[in-house]
Amino acid sequence: MAQWFFSYGKNTDRIGPLDDAAARAQAQRQPDGYCWCEGFAEWKPIRSVAEFGGTPLAPPPIPPAMGSGRADEIDYRIVGTDMQFVEIELDPGESAIAEAGALMYKEAAVQMDTVFGDGSSGGQSGGGLMDKLLSAGKRVITGESLFTTVFTHAGSGKAKVAFAAPYPGTVMAMKLSDHGGRLICQKDAFLAGARGVQLGIFFQRKILTGLFGGEGFIMQKLEGDGWVFVHAGGTVVQRELKAGERLDVDTGCVVAFHDTVNMDVKPVGGIKSMLFGGEGVFLATLTGPGTVWLQSLPFSRMAGRMLAAAPQGGGQRRGEGSILGGLGDILGGDRNF
Repeated sequence: MAQWFFSYGKNTDRIGPLDDAAARAQAQRQPDGYCWCEGFAEWKPIRSVAEFGGTPLAPPPIPPAMGSGRADEIDYRIVGTDMQFVEIELDPGESAIAEAGALMYKEAAVQMDTVFGDGSSGGQSGGGLMDKLLSAGKRVITGESLFTTVFTHAGSGKAKVAFAAPYPGTVMAMKLSDHGGRLICQKDAFLAGARGVQLGIFFQRKILTGLFGGEGFIMQKLEGDGWVFVHAGGTVVQRELKAGERLDVDTGCVVAFHDTVNMDVKPVGGIKSMLFGGEGVFLATLTGPGTVWLQSLPFSRMAGRMLAAAPQGGGQRRGEGSILGGLGDILGGDRNF
C-alpha cells in the first residue's frame, strides 16, 4: 500500500504518511498543494496527479514560497574556527546557489544543476538569453566563473549541503534584508547563498580609488532579501560608522560595506611614511553612515608571503630548527635540493 505525503507551503508542517483512501480525501479537501509518493522523482501539484483525478503534467519542484522575487528561506550552521565551512539545511523544493568548486558534501536527496549566470532567474529556463549573458558577464568581471551550481532538495523531509571556503579565514552569514537589500563586497568574496540572490557589479567611479584602493574599479554587489555567505581572510571585525565618521584602513583589508558608505583613498602621510612605513602610498578611507567589515589577513598578503618563502620563487629555505640546517633536511628524507 502506497504512503502519501502532502505539503502546502514551506511554513506548514508536512502531512502524512496517508494511505490511498486518506490521501484521496485529503486531496479533495485541499487540492491546492503538493504531494509525494514512493516512486515520484519530485513533489507534484495535487491537481496534476492522476490518482486524484487530475491531469498529469511535468511540474517543477515544490516552490518554497508564493510570489516571485523573494529568495528561499534556508537554515544553516557555520562549522569550524580558522578553516570554516557552512552547512545549509533545505526543505523540499528549496535551493541554494554556490560558486563552482565550493561543494564539500551533500545528501543524496539534493540534486545539482549547473546554470549560466547567478541562478537568480530560476535556472536554465528562467530569463532570456540576454539576461543570462549579462548575468554571466557580471560574474566574470567580478572574478567569478561563468557558471553557478544550484543545489535543490528534490526529496522529502530535510536535506543538507555544505560548502567550504577556499583558504583560511571566516565565513560570514548575512541576511540581505537586514542590510537594505544590497551589500558591496570585494571581488570573489561570495561563497554561497539562497536561490534568488542576485550577483551584480559595483563600479568605482573615482579614478584614484579604483587605482589605489586595493579593490580595483569593479567590486561585487549582492542584492536581494535572502541569506548570503561571504568569505574573508583571517578574522573579521564589524564596525558601525556614524554619519561623517571616517575609518582609515589598509587597502587590502576591506571585505564588505553598506552602499551608504563612501570609499575613497588618502596618502599615508609624509615621504618617510610612504617609503619606509611598509603600508604603501595610500590608505583606504571609509566614511559613514553604515556598516563595514574588515579582514585581518587579505589573501594577497598571505599569498605574497608564501611566494616569497618558496624556493622556486627565489625564496630562502630555512630549516626546522635543527643545528644541521639543510643537511638535517636531507637526512630527514627531504630530497628537494
